[in-house]
Amino acid sequence: MNEIIFEVHEDEAEGGYVATALGHAIATQGETLEELREMVRDAVRCHFGDGVPGPMPSIIRLHFVRDEALAV
Repeated sequence: MNEIIFEVHEDEAEGGYVATALGHAIATQGETLEELREMVRDAVRCHFGDGVPGPMPSIIRLHFVRDEALAV
């Protein structure tokens, strides 16, 4: 199974979401989760369609990272 993993963070300053691929020079953003999903698909197609070595991944995995601060 050939997959690529993106780490997703909420952009607290400007709103929306930012996704960065692990192990590849791919980053994108979207205002909503649906828009982010489309932008990630498009970024992967563009990245691997530009002659980057290796096959196009068949699965894109989004890993959502959430920070939470607690008062003591």
